[in-house]
Amino acid sequence: MLDLIIAANNWLNGIVWGPPFMILLVGTGIYLTIRLGFFQFRHLGHAWKHSFGQVFRRGANTEEGTITPFQAVTSAMAATIGVGNIAGVATAIVLGGPGAVFWMWMVALVGMATKMAEATLGLKYRHVDADGHVSGGVFYYIEKGLGSQWKWLAVLYAFFAGLAAFGIGNMVQSNTLAQSAATGFGIPTWLTGIVLVFLVGAVTLGGISRIAVTAEKIVPVMAVAYLVGSLGILAIHITEVWGALTLIVQHAFQPASAVGGFAGASVAMAVRYGIARGIFSNEAGLGSASIVHAQARNQPFRQGFWGVWEVFIDTLVVCTMTALVILVTGVLGTTDESGEVVTGAVLTSQAFTQGLPGLGGYVVLIAIIFFAYTTMLTWNFYGEKSWEYLFGRRVVMPYRVLFLVFVFLGSVGALELIWDIADTFNGLMAAPNLVALVLLGGVMAKEKLAYFNQLRDKAARAEKRRRD
Repeated sequence: MLDLIIAANNWLNGIVWGPPFMILLVGTGIYLTIRLGFFQFRHLGHAWKHSFGQVFRRGANTEEGTITPFQAVTSAMAATIGVGNIAGVATAIVLGGPGAVFWMWMVALVGMATKMAEATLGLKYRHVDADGHVSGGVFYYIEKGLGSQWKWLAVLYAFFAGLAAFGIGNMVQSNTLAQSAATGFGIPTWLTGIVLVFLVGAVTLGGISRIAVTAEKIVPVMAVAYLVGSLGILAIHITEVWGALTLIVQHAFQPASAVGGFAGASVAMAVRYGIARGIFSNEAGLGSASIVHAQARNQPFRQGFWGVWEVFIDTLVVCTMTALVILVTGVLGTTDESGEVVTGAVLTSQAFTQGLPGLGGYVVLIAIIFFAYTTMLTWNFYGEKSWEYLFGRRVVMPYRVLFLVFVFLGSVGALELIWDIADTFNGLMAAPNLVALVLLGGVMAKEKLAYFNQLRDKAARAEKRRRD
């Protein structure tokens, strides 16, 4: 039975991640980049000033919503800064070679426009019930933005996202955490699974407000701590950094030769795994982050600024740090006692241990614990809203309980199969979202025009008052 599942998933995965999907994914990012006038490059500073630059600004926010813009982005980043930044990057390099990192960068650069559109449209088309209950995300900007005749596409997305929540946002995370705890501390995977069920349930059973409060406290600290450890290793190996960057660019366009246990990789493998793991990490194109951005007390286009920086920090900063640490420490191609090539979180842990003896391995282990934990919290909400869209609010509590069951199952499952199935779910849920983003590109262009017109009008009024 297991062999049949693997064969069926491999067949479907080959279709989902084939050339047409790659073209749709990257093409959507390029299209939105052009429609928005290369916003993520020309106005990056403006986006920072009006997002993270206002984190410590005091004053009441009078916009409608459930959580603050900062809580929305930290909740979204709780989902994106996960084991994909640790295990996913390592897997991409082992399967696609160093060149895979280059394609992660490329998909991130155009993905910044994609994530910006998702955050903007998620908030613009959100639905607020009479009792103030807020819902939003891809399914709502398909149904309300494209019209009721497209509701079938919204239903399709909700179904795929609801399934993906049990894979990318649940079993992949709990499995990586459990395997790391077993390797680092000798803790049985079943015991880790039980502890996770209690820790995840303590937050998720309280809904988005409790998730947001938890995320805004944990995410910034865990990201900074991981980056400090990475920068420490790169400072020690500063002379190898340029060589690692050269390898990344070089093997993006030519095959990577075999090294040690590393069997080498073709350019096609570099592109395929770079894009796939890049999406797994920053989720630009999946549309999932729109579900939590829709909860923010903000204006739609301004909320999109947080999406730009969400991708930038996740992939161009955190993922790059992981990749460089692996490459400069020379652990790529190492094998374990059984002769198997080391990959995933174990490879990243080896790199950190090599770079910071006695301490590095614990940096990765602690990062995995917090990264995986917070990812499960937010993805619980993504899945909840997906199933709620399909079946109504009555399904929320049963779903939250079922999510906890899959947390335990992921802890004791097989890593490779879980990763492969998660990749398939990612592609399936991305397709309806990408179609919607292309069709709503004109709406995004109008939102941008209205925003800058508003800024100009505000500046003109201020200048008039100054002269008067």
